[in-house]
Amino acid sequence: MKADASPAASILVVDDNQFGVSARKMILEGAGYRVETAFSGEEAWELFQKNQFDVVVTDYRMGVMDGVQLIGLIRKSGSLARIVLLSGFVGCLGITPENSGADEVVCKSSTEVPELLRAIKRLAYQPARRRPASERKTQGSKIAGKGC
Repeated sequence: MKADASPAASILVVDDNQFGVSARKMILEGAGYRVETAFSGEEAWELFQKNQFDVVVTDYRMGVMDGVQLIGLIRKSGSLARIVLLSGFVGCLGITPENSGADEVVCKSSTEVPELLRAIKRLAYQPARRRPASERKTQGSKIAGKGC
């Protein structure tokens, strides 16, 4: 069997639900990725500034700083990290990569695990595409309120 010479991608998983973080960490590490975790947008931003991550997987709804606000900070930093936004509200809020600033949006559902793994596999080793500044600007205000 041919060994993969690529180093494991570094992933930051962010969610205020510790069970969700633990489950995603276990799944991603089982798939061969290096995983760091944060339980708030603020904690994630601190870690992000101190470390280099290939992919950030963030929940949409969190305490003080939500996922879209975190994405905005990451995009403004000039980082080439790819971002996956997770939410159980994708359909009812109309969350898309265009209005959230994420590279991929994955719905928290029974298909989350394969969709998340597919998105990370696609994004982790793909050269980062730079969007024009006008498209990289997070447009969180276009997403409706936080409930359905």
